[in-house]
Amino acid sequence: MTTIATPQERRVVIRNLSWQTYEALLRERGDEGPRMAYDRGTLEVMSPSSTHETLKTVLARLIEAYSEEMGIDIRGTGSTTFKSQLKERGLEPDESYYVRNEARVRGKEIDLAEDPPPDLAIEIDLRRSALRKLEIYAALGIAEVWSHDGERVVVHRLAPSGKFSDASQSGAFPRLPIAELARFLARVGIESETEIVRSFRSWIREMTGSR
Repeated sequence: MTTIATPQERRVVIRNLSWQTYEALLRERGDEGPRMAYDRGTLEVMSPSSTHETLKTVLARLIEAYSEEMGIDIRGTGSTTFKSQLKERGLEPDESYYVRNEARVRGKEIDLAEDPPPDLAIEIDLRRSALRKLEIYAALGIAEVWSHDGERVVVHRLAPSGKFSDASQSGAFPRLPIAELARFLARVGIESETEIVRSFRSWIREMTGSR
């Protein structure tokens, strides 16, 4: 077992753990508790810091404000556990959304054995993970991941090769200038979340001429 600690954030890595034990831990934890990611025998358990949670919350609010202003139907699935026993992989994004496939999962209890995976997942501090999380996302068929390292938002899109590559444009929200998200996220801790979202909405209306 390996423990990695950063200010107010703790990650524990356990190796040689069976899939059955991983599922038992998920059942025992229930809906509350640390986040878990599993990759073919290796489990990472992460307790996020308050800064981590604030950044993911503000980014989620920006996505949701954008979808409202642009009239895009979405379904937020938060930190739902997405897993595949066949692939022996599972994880919980910081946030996740159905966009193109929203209508297909509306009102459903999602099961990846029957339903499509989310169209978009959000990860804060992706590089700090001891696991190759993008490979887990790829195995689960999640087509797009946005990561934020505290400075910029990077779009990772799944290619036909089955691997992620960085992209300048989102597939889920192709009209959204991704660089602008980092500009608003940089205001976290300086302005209130409400003021940041209000300013973001004003910027969208200005950009689209709907003011």
